[in-house]
Amino acid sequence: MKTLTQYITALAVLICLTGCSQIKTQEALFGKKTQEAVLTPRTSTYQDLVSLPKPKGKLVVAVYNFRDQTGQYKPSPASTFSTAVSQGATAMLSQALNDSNWFITLEREGLQNLLTERKIIRASLKQSSQKKNIEIPPLMSANMLLEGGITAYESNIKTGGAGARYFGIGASEQYRTDQVTVNLRAVDIRTGRILNSISTTKTIFSQEIKADIFRFVEFKRLLEVEAGYTRNEPAQLSLMSAIESAVVHLIAQGIEKKHWSLTNKEEINNPILQNYLHQRIVISDL
Repeated sequence: MKTLTQYITALAVLICLTGCSQIKTQEALFGKKTQEAVLTPRTSTYQDLVSLPKPKGKLVVAVYNFRDQTGQYKPSPASTFSTAVSQGATAMLSQALNDSNWFITLEREGLQNLLTERKIIRASLKQSSQKKNIEIPPLMSANMLLEGGITAYESNIKTGGAGARYFGIGASEQYRTDQVTVNLRAVDIRTGRILNSISTTKTIFSQEIKADIFRFVEFKRLLEVEAGYTRNEPAQLSLMSAIESAVVHLIAQGIEKKHWSLTNKEEINNPILQNYLHQRIVISDL
């Protein structure tokens, strides 16, 4: 009985040390619990986006509203008015377009605010210089319109887990995957023709791992120990990754269809472009 007690106690200490080690590792990676504000972390799709070869000429595009079209709300016990995905997809798309160095993005979501400020400037110029006819330059017009939005958000696409327990000593793991889908369309403003339409999907992964001991080590003496952690992939980062992937696919397929071109045509063999073009071929063959 004494040997069994020592064994259980050692195992309990090991689990506690594992939990403490996990916390220290997280603190080493992410800093203190009261961490200062930092730039938003980015995924591998961002590295693809900023590593694209240079275009022959930047495309002037307008983005009016890239909105949530799913109508999905967070499951209970969250508020019924809390949406499942971010409502800032337009800002994410504009940032992805600027970071790619392929586009000149025009402000259209806050167009009314922009027009109001221009009216104020005209009024102030008119009062300050009545003899001089000073005009602010006209707004730049786009040659391509980017439309689309978040078209789907599916919860509990896949769930599962595993666990084992022996003499009150057990460990278990559970996981769940959600899925978000975005659509991005490039429209020629002169003709209204849809040049290209891209749909990308990103999985959102959640995982829980825990271990516990529940056992009477002696008469009226109960040993109970628990340790574990939960990891939830942020939905906002997954949405941003899906949008960045859609932008890269749009650029790659536009080059292939000769809607726009590279500074150096030989860079069509760039590994990033070839990888995204290959993904389209693989999907079309399924």
